[in-house]
Amino acid sequence: MRPSSSFDVPSDQQIAAVDALFLKGGLVRSRRSTSPGRMRTVRLERAAAEELSRPVPAVQLAANGVQWLRVPGWSRMPWLWHGFSTRKGGLSRAYCAEDAPGELNLGFRDDDDRDAVAGNRRLLVEAITGAANTPLVALHQIHSNLIRVVTAADAARPRPWKADGLLTDEPGLLLGIQTADCIPVLVVDRKRHAVGAFHAGWPGTVKRIVEEGVGRMRLEFGSRPEDLIAAIGPGIGPCCYEVGEELLSEFESQFVYGRELFREVYSADAVRMKYPMLFLTQRAPGHSPIGPSLHLDLFEANRRQLLAAGLKPAAIRVLGACTSCHPDVFFSHRASKGHAGRLMSVIGIRPHA
Repeated sequence: MRPSSSFDVPSDQQIAAVDALFLKGGLVRSRRSTSPGRMRTVRLERAAAEELSRPVPAVQLAANGVQWLRVPGWSRMPWLWHGFSTRKGGLSRAYCAEDAPGELNLGFRDDDDRDAVAGNRRLLVEAITGAANTPLVALHQIHSNLIRVVTAADAARPRPWKADGLLTDEPGLLLGIQTADCIPVLVVDRKRHAVGAFHAGWPGTVKRIVEEGVGRMRLEFGSRPEDLIAAIGPGIGPCCYEVGEELLSEFESQFVYGRELFREVYSADAVRMKYPMLFLTQRAPGHSPIGPSLHLDLFEANRRQLLAAGLKPAAIRVLGACTSCHPDVFFSHRASKGHAGRLMSVIGIRPHA
């Protein structure tokens, strides 16, 4: 018989030591004592969807008809180009009614005309920089934490890089990130005139793409966190981003604050609230659509990463309009059930006069 060992059954003190080690690294130990297939009881802050929704910021109208968003205060940096697109003011017909004006789809999609998308990109570039021929560097995004440092030569590549972040300190080109619910994050080094753009859906957020991006800016350009400012653009908000409990586990395993990014959200349906008995079912608890749903706040998740990377709270602006709440202004993959164009968030350095 194998001799007994004090490590066969870990003591409470040993478990506490492991938890402390994980906490120091920003992780949470998996609770393997949970029975397979059994849902954990999730007790989170509760809210109505309407309480979590954000209004659309003031929209800028360019001379060529493009409607876009500007970060308040960033226009005081005359060397900087930046903007977040809306769906308004373009040439695409794939996602609008027959009698509606053309739209500004900026992603090459199978259901849209490539010439229209290319024309839309020129319109956006012209709206932001004043010149439609300004080089634009975009990506083939893969929900990763891969980041590329680019030059103007990369705008002429026959195929875009596979990555989800772009950095440059070279004047005269725009970096572009495409989204249709994911979160775009723009970062600016005010002292060294370097910029970054990051695509942060939930997979990229779990992989800490924004923290990685700030780290790369420090490595490549000598950026200091106290010199950085950032803007978190339109994406799906906690009002609409219903997720499964597996995402709660993903975030809890990676971030000590992971649980704080989730809410239990109740529908404010007046009929359900007044006549709840009409909606009772015979399904087992936890399997009925009645009751709160689990929602994730990707705006806050990426703000926390910027803070963890050393940015000051006042240096971070959350434009934060929900793309799913406002499908008349933005493309939303979820609101349109997958039939959506792509927005683009752009940033660049104006050439020296």
